[in-house]
Amino acid sequence: MTDRSADITFLLEGTYPFVRGGVSGWVHQIIQGLPQFKFSLVFLGSKPSDYDGQKYSLPDNVVHLECHYLWDDISISKPKACQGNRHYFQDAEKLHDWFRNPGIGYNENLARKVLTGMGKKSGCTAKDFFYSEAAWEQICADHQRFCADDSFINYLWSIRAMHAPLFKLASIAKRVPPTGTFHSISTGFAGFLGTILCNQTGRPLILTEHGIYTKERKIDLQSIFIKEHCDYLDDALEKGMKYYEQLWIRYFEAIGRLIYRNSNPIISLYERNRQRQIADGAEAERTKVIPNGMKIEQFIALRDQRQNKIPAVIGLLGRIVPIKDIKTFIRAMRSVVFQLPQVEAWLIGPEEEDPQYVRECKSLVKNLGLEQNVRFLGFQKISDILPQLGLLVLTSISEAFPLVILEAYASGIPVVTTDVGGCREIIEGNSEEDRALGSAGIVVPIADPEATARACLALLTDESRWYAAQRAGITRVERYYTEDMVLSSYATIYTEALNS
Repeated sequence: MTDRSADITFLLEGTYPFVRGGVSGWVHQIIQGLPQFKFSLVFLGSKPSDYDGQKYSLPDNVVHLECHYLWDDISISKPKACQGNRHYFQDAEKLHDWFRNPGIGYNENLARKVLTGMGKKSGCTAKDFFYSEAAWEQICADHQRFCADDSFINYLWSIRAMHAPLFKLASIAKRVPPTGTFHSISTGFAGFLGTILCNQTGRPLILTEHGIYTKERKIDLQSIFIKEHCDYLDDALEKGMKYYEQLWIRYFEAIGRLIYRNSNPIISLYERNRQRQIADGAEAERTKVIPNGMKIEQFIALRDQRQNKIPAVIGLLGRIVPIKDIKTFIRAMRSVVFQLPQVEAWLIGPEEEDPQYVRECKSLVKNLGLEQNVRFLGFQKISDILPQLGLLVLTSISEAFPLVILEAYASGIPVVTTDVGGCREIIEGNSEEDRALGSAGIVVPIADPEATARACLALLTDESRWYAAQRAGITRVERYYTEDMVLSSYATIYTEALNS
């Protein structure tokens, strides 16, 4: 292995080091925990104004950081007609045929030719794509072939908007410093950049998905487009998505399949997401599960700080934002307080991300008469909070693999959580041996205050069940979810990639 400026280059979309928590915390954990490797960071954001400075101090083994903003000044140049490379567009059209119909088979050489030709005069520059006769002819032909009855203007601008960031990524790829291997933490634009770099340099691309990017974008896009139709159309039958709107969903699906074809290994945090990756086009033999892990030692001491009796305190640790469904938590507490008036419910997390939602939640607390029971504590030091809790509750409508559940287990707290992401596996176990430990809490449906309340009451009013859940959680996290296991897995993957 020759000397390089970095061993691993992380490709990061909208996360570390400018956003706290979740994926960012995981990236920081990996870098800090593997000081034997040198890391380079390529951050992809939307616009500079969307980020308020670095949230993490970079460890000493980070040797490079560069930032790019995909939606900041994406204009190409003044329009100027040119011929364009018709051979390149013909090759690109064949790749698009695979995007539309993966069953025809993936042509690796063709894909490499298209990807490495992006942004080059010998292939297709951004200017060629936006202003050439060859591009115009191809766009017109595709509109006539696939959606002649739909608006050409909407189709044209959708195609332009989809490709603008891709050409920006091709430009970024030219300037990324040499590295031993690339590691993307999502598909999407970071993964697409990794795919270009992998094809240009011949270095491996590792993919880790905490959530499934394609699924998340599909949910986002469907809600946006359907809302637009609800706002402007009277006929309910007209509220389905138009072709160019469906095209946006297929765009992210196609990019995801392309990234899967160029990544090895393809890692997820839990089995359900691994199966989703396979369904979305990943080859099963390339996939593997590496769950989150944590430092157990610092939480063991918190167990000694716990009261002898079960605290009548229910905590939700997380941002006060709609995806955490704080309102369901508050409504559930109304039923809990009715039977256990002494219960306190603590909302522990930052409130600045969605001030309007915070106001709505505080108004709901007042309207339900819960001012004496429900408290908004803001950001707190977790080691001060956990010993005081009797239960941790998550009412999220979407999660991947919440580290806070493992933190609760390690400090001796059972958990009530919605059935999202890997939560059921963490609560009930993932293998026969794991399930034999018993349940470390209760899993409830999404947006169901009454089920959440019943679960909280079942644990808080039954000491034997609470202590059994506590024992299961402690054993489970110590046996299956330690930081050392995660770091060892990635050290092996990195070593193999660097030696390939």
